[in-house]
Amino acid sequence: MDVKDFYYELPPELIAQDPLEDRSSSRLIVLHKETGELEHRKFCSILDYLKPGDCLVLNNTRVIPARLFGEREGTKGKVEILLLKRRENDIWETLVKPGKKARPGTKILFGGGILTGEVLEIAEEGNRLIQFTYEGVFEAVLDRLGQMPLPPYITHQLQDKNRYQTVYAKYDGSAAAPTAGLHFTPELLEEIRQKGVSIAEVTLHVGLGTFRPVKADQVEEHHMHSEFYQIDEKAAELINETKQRGGRVICVGTTSCRTIESAAQRLQKEKRPGEAVQAGSGWTDIFIYPGYQFQVMDALITNFHLPESTLVMLVSAFAGREQVMHAYETAVQERYRFFSFGDAMFIL
Repeated sequence: MDVKDFYYELPPELIAQDPLEDRSSSRLIVLHKETGELEHRKFCSILDYLKPGDCLVLNNTRVIPARLFGEREGTKGKVEILLLKRRENDIWETLVKPGKKARPGTKILFGGGILTGEVLEIAEEGNRLIQFTYEGVFEAVLDRLGQMPLPPYITHQLQDKNRYQTVYAKYDGSAAAPTAGLHFTPELLEEIRQKGVSIAEVTLHVGLGTFRPVKADQVEEHHMHSEFYQIDEKAAELINETKQRGGRVICVGTTSCRTIESAAQRLQKEKRPGEAVQAGSGWTDIFIYPGYQFQVMDALITNFHLPESTLVMLVSAFAGREQVMHAYETAVQERYRFFSFGDAMFIL
């Protein structure tokens, strides 16, 4: 399968640079995947498409202020670090700019020495393993020194860093937001509950691997980076009960989708009938592209994704490549806002 099959033209001015004042006032394109019909609505009208007995699956990860600016000890050369993945004993896998001078043994000072990092080794794709030392609680130090790691296509400064968090974010660990969830307000979620829709919270800490460009010419040759996920007993029970009584499991975002589909694959390997997912945690590098058979997800709320990205491929696996490409072309014609702070799509 050719990666170019997932390309579309996007005028740069349609890339949303700032979040809307009201999260739920973004636009919503509804794609009925059986017929290909498209509807144009506001996000708050998502209520019209939800039914009692449905289960909404949210990813409750929190984005950490993972971008740090420091200087090399001795030379005072400027260094930018992006925290990617937490290892043990305050060791992180990081992306360092400029990378060439970040050799093993290099020490980097942040905030005048409030935080110190030492490069231990060079990992895959040139990433650096860095050991951090500090006083107090790492999260508090990071909150003081770090900046939100906004994607490179967003050039505006974010005025309120909470706008790059979902209102239900709980557990620190992501290098990027699960952006489909940014459209929900506490009020909208309460209305959804009142309608008889259950809400299951899962966790997948989003790494940058999800957003890295596909460099292979053929889709099948691309390899995903692993990300940590967790499903607790309550969420597993809600999802399993919904499937058993014939309700729909509706994922908010590709990360929620990848979490429950990973859990379903794990369950299949253990050959446990009668359950859709099982509570548990682990690392997943699941790559969903056309031809994949979905085990659990029945509908998907998602944002618009970059051309030729693994996320466009996932959406195409669910709704069909031609229908998704047509929906994207329509969204461009209708001047929808794209990517992290952009508008949304509901595929049902």
